[in-house]
Amino acid sequence: MKLKENDIIPSVEIFVVENGEPTKKNITELLKDKKVVLFGLPGAYTSVCSAKHLPGYVNSHEKYKAKGIDHIICMSVNDPFVMDAWGKSHNVGDKIIMIGDPFLNFTKSIGADVDKSARGLGIRSNRYTMLIDNLKVVKLQEEKDAGSCEISAAENFLNLV
Repeated sequence: MKLKENDIIPSVEIFVVENGEPTKKNITELLKDKKVVLFGLPGAYTSVCSAKHLPGYVNSHEKYKAKGIDHIICMSVNDPFVMDAWGKSHNVGDKIIMIGDPFLNFTKSIGADVDKSARGLGIRSNRYTMLIDNLKVVKLQEEKDAGSCEISAAENFLNLV
């Protein structure tokens, strides 16, 4: 990953679903003047992402809020409708902001893109979690293998916040 601790988050477009419609936003709109935990993963509905990564952050939401986190954001290269549906299937409610990065604008700009074509997934995001304070990366944990969810897991990352 080319993004490092102390770097500023790049200004790129991502998508969220608002009022049932995909809405293009600049990622900086969501991060400016906020303390945020952003975690990226290979794909909605994939095994480790659905069994561990997203549920961990849903279940740890209150602990993160108690540490002063304004938002928890889940980012994947899926389209915004898929991210919205996946969030609903995990009852994220207002605990997690589900972001689609379908054109890999954010993923490629931080150097998190990985080729998972051998598994039928195409270009995806590696698994990572970062703490961002007013656009600056304070902590960053990237898994060596996107199939693993250890150092980027909610329970483990909480100790770094």
